[in-house]
Amino acid sequence: MSSGYPGRSLALRGRYRYTSTMSERTTCVVVGGGPAGLVLGLLLARGGVEVTVLEKHADFLRDFRGDTVHASTLTLLDELGLGARFAALPQRRVDRAQVQLDSGTARIADLTRLPGAHQHIALVPQWDFLDLIADAAEEEQTFTLRRNAEVVGLLTDSSRVAGVRYRDRTDGTEHALRAGLTVACDGRGSAVRSAAGMLPRSFGVPMDVWWFRLPRRADDPAGGLGRISTGQFAVLIDRGDYWQCAYLIRKGTDAQLRAAGIERFRDRFAGLLPWLTDRLDALGSFDDVKLLDVRLERLRRWDRNGLLLIGDAAHAMSPVGGVGINLAVADAVAAARLLVPALRSGGIVPRSLLRRVQRRRWWATALIQTGQRLAHRAILGGRAADPGTPPPTVTGPQDATAEAPAHTLPLPLRLARRFPVLQGVPARLIAIGPLPEHAPQWARRSPEAAR
Repeated sequence: MSSGYPGRSLALRGRYRYTSTMSERTTCVVVGGGPAGLVLGLLLARGGVEVTVLEKHADFLRDFRGDTVHASTLTLLDELGLGARFAALPQRRVDRAQVQLDSGTARIADLTRLPGAHQHIALVPQWDFLDLIADAAEEEQTFTLRRNAEVVGLLTDSSRVAGVRYRDRTDGTEHALRAGLTVACDGRGSAVRSAAGMLPRSFGVPMDVWWFRLPRRADDPAGGLGRISTGQFAVLIDRGDYWQCAYLIRKGTDAQLRAAGIERFRDRFAGLLPWLTDRLDALGSFDDVKLLDVRLERLRRWDRNGLLLIGDAAHAMSPVGGVGINLAVADAVAAARLLVPALRSGGIVPRSLLRRVQRRRWWATALIQTGQRLAHRAILGGRAADPGTPPPTVTGPQDATAEAPAHTLPLPLRLARRFPVLQGVPARLIAIGPLPEHAPQWARRSPEAAR
């Protein structure tokens, strides 16, 4: 890596108190080694752009909730020549989604009706997915991944963002990395966004989510299962030998519900899903229950001069539909396709081009977030657990596979049962999305070439 502009670095060092004596330089610096950041880094490198990805952690071994890889992302991996590598990862495939009402179960989405080679959603530990993308990117000569690199500020030339300051978490030293373009992919708590003084518009949400695991048995229903009853809503995701469970609570009531004790929660959950009662002792304490603070946010502008934000840094998504990763990866593909020509030609990207990225991805983002807001109001708003209400009595079916009588179903579910082709509509919205992005030709590889 070039040492860049030492004179400029000395001038900046007094202002920011650097412990490093020289700044380094790259064409594009990507902040955040999540799905959006690594996919963007891989694509830029395949386009011949010098790119450095900064990841603040030493590895990807963290307890992610977003372990879904959707059909459109699976298609992208095929286009990049990485489909065979991904298929070799341990994974669970989901090709249907069901909802369990008090009267029984009904199917709401059938992914086998999707077009293309991937008629499923893959559930794979996100660290395996990120390792796969990072390994592929590191095969490119112009790609660099720096771990333990925590961004602590931005560099500017007049009104233009000119790179980042980052701290090496192994020894505490601070460094300057100058770049023609900085891209923030560092999530909904984006440090880059805060440093740039950019505040997202927040859409109120009525709930938070508790995440936990329960054992799964061979005769349990397969795929994804939603459970709706008066005052309660839960989602079960089939992970093979366990259920990844999401249980909705009213926004801001986490402390009150925890204070009532784990036994009260077990009773509440047993009333919702009686067929899981005999395995609720897997929840030994609330240490086994993790809180997701649900946000739904979107920046009005995704850019500054020399800076672009994508993924959750630009638009934090609700967990409804589990589409956040899919959307972030699509942002990365669109950004790479639009930006590579300018980055290859000199590294300074005009703001008009950065705005084209937002224009390309904005309507799909807004459409999905609008759908999530409607879901919050129509389905979730009145069904999240409230600390002021006692655990409900057992009303749900004891048999998780029992089919609900047609006359007890809401009209949309009655129509989906009568005309199964309609089950392909929610499947497509979730697994493919409204604007799937495809790899540009210059980034594509045959499976043999990508090994």
